[in-house]
Amino acid sequence: MNNMNQMMKQVKKMQEQMLKAQEELGTKTIEGTAGGGVVTVSVNGHKKVLSISIKPEAVDPEDVEMLQDLVLTAVNDALGKADELANNDMGKYTGGLKIPGLF
Repeated sequence: MNNMNQMMKQVKKMQEQMLKAQEELGTKTIEGTAGGGVVTVSVNGHKKVLSISIKPEAVDPEDVEMLQDLVLTAVNDALGKADELANNDMGKYTGGLKIPGLF
């Protein structure tokens, strides 16, 4: 019975650490870029887009599709980095297990 109590304490501690790590992800900012930095997208660790920056040289009224592609690429770059950050931060507590709904 003592082992069960100790295991439950360890599980509770791990849950608390994971919750804290999830909260901290929301305070971290990650940038994704495209076109050599002409488009920059900032997201937080919860994959919320915080800002999009587009340099004037990226805007060509004759080629709107290029700008759309640059924005899409920068967003996907930032979100990919946010996933990597979450996996690294949360992996410390999950031992590399992918827990659905956690991150």
